Amino acid sequence: MNWSISFEPLISWPLLALALVPLALLALVGLWFRQRGSVFRFIALVALAAALFNPVFLNEEREPLKSVVALVVDRSQSQDIGDRTKQTDEALAGLQQRLGRFKQFDVRVVEAGKSEAAEERTETRLFGALEGAFRDVPPSRIGGAIMITDGEVHDAPPGAPDFNAPLHALITGNDHEKDRRIRFENAPRFGLVGKPLDMTYRVISTENETGPVDVRVSVNGEQVAVEHATVGQAMPLQVTIPGAGRNIVELAIDREPGELTDTNNRAIALIDGIRENLRVLLVSGEPHAGERTWRNLLKSDASVDLVHFTILRPPEKQDGTPINELSLIAFPTRELFVEKIKDFDLIIFDRYQHRDVLPILYYDYISEYVEKGGALLIAAGPEYAGESSIARTPLMSALPAMPTGEVVDKAFYPRLTELGQRHPVTRGLDGSATEPPHWSRWFRTIGVQNPEGAVVMKGADNRPLLLLDRKGEGRVGMLLSDQGWLWARGFEGGGPHVQLYRRIAHWLMKEPELEEERLTADGRGMVLEIRRQTMADDPGPAQIITPSGKTLTVKLEKSEPGVFLGSVETSEIGLYQVANGDLTALAHVGPVNAPEFADVISTESRLKAPAEATGGSVRRLASSTALGSDVTLPSIVPVRSVGAASGNDWIGLRTTDDSVLKAVSRVPLFGGFLGLGLLLLAMGSMWYREGR
Repeated sequence: MNWSISFEPLISWPLLALALVPLALLALVGLWFRQRGSVFRFIALVALAAALFNPVFLNEEREPLKSVVALVVDRSQSQDIGDRTKQTDEALAGLQQRLGRFKQFDVRVVEAGKSEAAEERTETRLFGALEGAFRDVPPSRIGGAIMITDGEVHDAPPGAPDFNAPLHALITGNDHEKDRRIRFENAPRFGLVGKPLDMTYRVISTENETGPVDVRVSVNGEQVAVEHATVGQAMPLQVTIPGAGRNIVELAIDREPGELTDTNNRAIALIDGIRENLRVLLVSGEPHAGERTWRNLLKSDASVDLVHFTILRPPEKQDGTPINELSLIAFPTRELFVEKIKDFDLIIFDRYQHRDVLPILYYDYISEYVEKGGALLIAAGPEYAGESSIARTPLMSALPAMPTGEVVDKAFYPRLTELGQRHPVTRGLDGSATEPPHWSRWFRTIGVQNPEGAVVMKGADNRPLLLLDRKGEGRVGMLLSDQGWLWARGFEGGGPHVQLYRRIAHWLMKEPELEEERLTADGRGMVLEIRRQTMADDPGPAQIITPSGKTLTVKLEKSEPGVFLGSVETSEIGLYQVANGDLTALAHVGPVNAPEFADVISTESRLKAPAEATGGSVRRLASSTALGSDVTLPSIVPVRSVGAASGNDWIGLRTTDDSVLKAVSRVPLFGGFLGLGLLLLAMGSMWYREGR
């Protein structure tokens, strides 16, 4: 019961003051001068004032509210090390049992670190979870918080948290843990393909040891070197970026006996390989309507350095012009095709025919260039079918098809073959999805026989139009029409000449994105996405090895011709190995070298400052005598808002004085006959005394 008194005047306070103040002054004057009956008059005035003030006794029935206690449980990946999960589960069960005995506490259990978001798995953010638990709780009802964690908390404030209640931390693990880890000190995000890239790294030990250690260096899953590092010192590293696009550089050290975990014995750096400007040699034959199509396309590409020569007049044509005036500069055939041929990434012959400008031996050099990894493109015109065709030179060994001598002048729509619908050079070409294709017609096809490689486009009468072939370590492409300029000029709406020509050139120069058989994987949040390009009908499932060594199988579903996709939700952050057939790929899920794994030694230091600022405490759950020993829980004591909140073997949680009003009982003091009787008694006594 809670009794209190309240005044509910019968008239407003101004009128009450206006009526009672003069009477009170008169009564006080009478008392001062000891007039007869002044005491009775004063008593009557008090009775009248009490009646007008209308005092009421209130009896409030209240229900006390509970203090809210947050029990924050760290479920991050570092808690999976050793016996920490077991210690955490035992401590959670024990605390829930002990807190359940106190009816004045409302316990809220919050598990942090289990979110599917990658950014929330890379750091242990217990105070963010604690703030969410107290978001709807008034400050006066916060009883305190207990954290069960290994102490590696990355959002701990430097001082007291944003609530006035005890914070206690129970630390899992043991105080004699040891660990060794490796990390990159300097790792550029970009590097030139085929060029050395300078990096630095450091091997760190918790025991401040020094000495040598072997570091295995791998690039895209293949070990390339073993470095000899000194523990504790920054070490230089130089790697060569093998290809364009995403490259993964991995450093690894062996696990020591007694080491806590080998999770952080690897360090990853993601480096995007960038090609230097591609060098292309374009040799054009006689001028024709589409001569500038290739030149304009290649010149518009900032990543291409183009060397272009056009043979304006055949040697047999005689018009009296001095030989030294036939061109602005001499055609440097020996320099281009002998001395510097290896410097070119692609050689294009655009409607070129053999006219003794190039010595016959140089065609052998070009064939050898292709066999050793070079790229050659033949943009054929009627010259390819004539007697001076380059197919009648030693270059024939590098060509994917020999001419029949036939030139078919017939209108047709270039179409993709069944193979071309899956090939990355022509797959999804703009306008190819309709019949007829949504682009203009061409009017000439060069006849060939016994084509080799892949026929990805066909021309008039289903003749081969675009051939792509591999010769030795190099590649050869052949476009059997000189009508591509019609697309560039917008004839009948034009066509995707830029898209097609650029894909052909980049496939010849071995761009990874245009490989027919390619397996890639990437992490999107906590989802591992797999992409498989293939010319086969079904590549089969993909096999995955997780960072912890577990094996998964993922089915690949067809998304478009030649492309199969698969994905799997993951719970681990780290490097995943993906395999399909003879192809392998690496992918890193989650941020690289996340703080969650940078330091996995359990510690009391990070939570000491915020706990002590609130009067709380930080203590270990397990004894330091043996690894994996049983947990020892402190006693729980309810405390008031002042005083100590922790001791050697106990922790305190604050109780609240807040309550909820359930009902109110009213007892008027001057209400009804009782008030009337008291008032009449006072007035009658005054009248009686005045009458004597």
